[in-house]
Amino acid sequence: MRVAGVMSGTSLDGIDVAVVEVRGRHIQTIGFQSTPYPIALRLGLLGDLDAARISRLNFYLGELYARAVVRAVRRFGAVDLIGCHGQTIFHEGGANTLQIGEPAVIAELTGVPVVSNFRTRDIAAGGEGAPLVPYVDFLLFRHPTRTRIVLNIGGIANITVIPPAAFLRDVVAFDTGPGNMVIDALVRDYTGGKQNYDRNGKIAASGKIARGLLKELLADPYYRKRPPKSAGREQYGREFVARLKASKIPLQDLVSTATALTAATIATAVSRVTRPPAELIASGGGVHNPYLMMHLAAFLPDVAVTTSSHYGLDADAKEAIAFAVLAFETWRGRPASLPSVTGATHPVILGNITPGTVN
Repeated sequence: MRVAGVMSGTSLDGIDVAVVEVRGRHIQTIGFQSTPYPIALRLGLLGDLDAARISRLNFYLGELYARAVVRAVRRFGAVDLIGCHGQTIFHEGGANTLQIGEPAVIAELTGVPVVSNFRTRDIAAGGEGAPLVPYVDFLLFRHPTRTRIVLNIGGIANITVIPPAAFLRDVVAFDTGPGNMVIDALVRDYTGGKQNYDRNGKIAASGKIARGLLKELLADPYYRKRPPKSAGREQYGREFVARLKASKIPLQDLVSTATALTAATIATAVSRVTRPPAELIASGGGVHNPYLMMHLAAFLPDVAVTTSSHYGLDADAKEAIAFAVLAFETWRGRPASLPSVTGATHPVILGNITPGTVN
């Protein structure tokens, strides 16, 4: 079955679409493309969201997702199913979550059935609703003799720890803390909105790490909390960035400090849940930040740090690929949640199915 996976993360940078051929446990990526968000949409999602604005954004995002899928289909060929994560606008792990991007609009404009709303059933079953990608990490990266840590550095960073010859119940995964989200927000301020991210880590490299502030930030109890746990814009959004700026530390130094914070919290999490030798396989936008990756390698001297691209899996495409695979599992009526990861009382079938156009 050919499935289009659609992902837009907490970094709010745009829409990723991966077209994947799934045959049993064999997963082949046919193609991948990304479409940036319009500036007005990004600003709208970052602003105050009342019920009217959420409703309008829900339908507008559905249209944008549909257009992105149509463009991918023109380039890579027709698909039988769409898996759309939607845009998270609120996530309180273990309690509630909300992703928008109306699946009825996507199904109507593409004619293809859509699996959406992946996180809510896991929360209903007592789980965090996140992370969900570890199921796919297990399928793609399980190794008979090596411990592998699969890292995604998106807006939020998360890791999946896969012991040698692991069973699904052996997998441990959780959000480690901020990924690119805080860095991106500070860069927008520093450049007056001309840049949405720290290209090649140049701003961070030009600044100095505020050691006192970094130490204060690392004292957050979240980093010592045992999994299952998940994080989002609620912890690392506007209030967190305002707190950093209130320190009156120069913005480029704050970018450097936020970058070090991301690397340090990932490294702390890795050190707490595994011992060398281990292999860390990174993906997500953060892998393109050499300053971040340099710090990460320095914090983990006994861990081999590489990227998923080394294994033939586009580091930018992995999460979109994952939601294509999760949609396939839902379509087949198979659970794809991991209670060992989310803390749910039992495995669940993820997401809701919206039928395609009836001819």
